[in-house]
Amino acid sequence: MEEQKEILAFINGPVTDHSRIQDVMFHDPRIHNENGKWQAILGVNTSLKHQNHGYASKLMYQLIEDARKQNRKGCILTCKEELIHYYEKFGFMNLGLSQSTLANETWYDMVLYFE
Repeated sequence: MEEQKEILAFINGPVTDHSRIQDVMFHDPRIHNENGKWQAILGVNTSLKHQNHGYASKLMYQLIEDARKQNRKGCILTCKEELIHYYEKFGFMNLGLSQSTLANETWYDMVLYFE
């Protein structure tokens, strides 16, 4: 999302056949499969001066709508415990602790099923 050539917020992530986030997704763009079943979300980012304006939420709703239109099975992501409630408001379900060890942090797998 941008305004007057300034980036306000963005979401990044590949399309994949994996139903859970894997650490390799953060390092290897070849994991992207245009015909994959799942839209993965690796990052939801808002510039510091544009936070708390709802930009990330607008992008999340758009990404979810786009993934539905592309006939994906759903969306997947991994997040820290304090963000579980944020993603639940979009319909994501907490699947519990993730296998991810990225940055030696504790992560939780989240999924939004379309079917």
